[in-house]
Amino acid sequence: MPHCPIAPLPHMLPRGRQMRNGMSRRDFMASTAVAGLAAATEPLVAASYRERPVGAPGVRVQSNVRPVVVSSANGHRFRNGGTKTCIETAYEMMMRGDDVLDALIAGVNIVELDPAESSVGYGGLPNAEGVVQLDSSVMHGPKKRAGAVGAIEGVRTPSLVAKAVMESTDHHLIVGKDAGTFARNMGFTIEDDLNTDRSRKAWLEWKRRSDPVHYLDPNRKEAALREVMLSMVDDGLVDENHIYGTINCNGVNANGDICGVTTTSGLAWKIPGRVGDSPILGAGLYVDGTVGAAGSTGRGEANLFGLCSMLIVEEMRHGKHPKDAGLEACRRIQHNTIESRLLNDRGLPNFNVNFYVLNAKGDYAGVALYAPGAGSRFAVCDEKGPRLESIEPLLEGSSR
Repeated sequence: MPHCPIAPLPHMLPRGRQMRNGMSRRDFMASTAVAGLAAATEPLVAASYRERPVGAPGVRVQSNVRPVVVSSANGHRFRNGGTKTCIETAYEMMMRGDDVLDALIAGVNIVELDPAESSVGYGGLPNAEGVVQLDSSVMHGPKKRAGAVGAIEGVRTPSLVAKAVMESTDHHLIVGKDAGTFARNMGFTIEDDLNTDRSRKAWLEWKRRSDPVHYLDPNRKEAALREVMLSMVDDGLVDENHIYGTINCNGVNANGDICGVTTTSGLAWKIPGRVGDSPILGAGLYVDGTVGAAGSTGRGEANLFGLCSMLIVEEMRHGKHPKDAGLEACRRIQHNTIESRLLNDRGLPNFNVNFYVLNAKGDYAGVALYAPGAGSRFAVCDEKGPRLESIEPLLEGSSR
């Protein structure tokens, strides 16, 4: 092997001696240290970040935690006259460094304020007396704090009132007239009526169709009212997904901060004062800042019985992927549904419940009891941009 001359190492040079390029020993040592650090960290930097594709919001994305926002499908459908949907707004704010919960609430505010969305906020389908009553909850994973309101009237953005409960009180839940009083005291505008022409027209049609059956025996009444609702869906007067309403939106940023928010006008034509799962921690929403988040839409009573959002987070804590954890909650609901009035001809639940789930790494899923047709989607926004993805169902067919 030919002899390869080896240049003297810096410590072999006399103190102060200049190298061939004029660099002193001290300068050489500094430059080689920097070069060594750059060489050592270059693959780490490349592995830690992925550049944003053209058209996707945000700038840089850490690979050890993939920032993502997931929500019910209405999170990528309504814009309230603007240019961006809920998930686009939330993801963009999150990626520029805003608090995750603030970003999610700003996103769902778009849906709450849009009069075309009849399942949330302003113009949400009212209760049996024609009054719009709203529920909402928020959870902040890093701060381990939460707030909620139930059956609140007169405030278009109940998610912001829920945040005020979290930040300004020692409580988790305020309901009814007192929730409105709290909102007024916090400076929120209280309106006499949150109905739009559309929601009021739908309620009047429901009253017209349902009044003749109000005095039947309880079992016949339940079936008759369900038939009225389904006939209004078939006639295009009510969106089938708006019978129970709701938007849930969860997000995790590059630091691993996880937050969630759920907001709804609740079950259409509900008994006044009815509170569903949306403002109940562990049911309509649950966040653990070290594990993940889950929230729901659909029949709240079925979800409340099993506190399924908390169940999902606990399943993820034990290592399950968001999809598998969500499907376990769906199985729990199916197992707990035994009343004949809640079963279809196949002996399966005659309603639907959807879950939107993400873990601390940014893995996510949308699952449901049923996912009939092309409309069974959920919303996602990450480095690939905003989109709708297919929900994973537990059961085949539809709830009917």
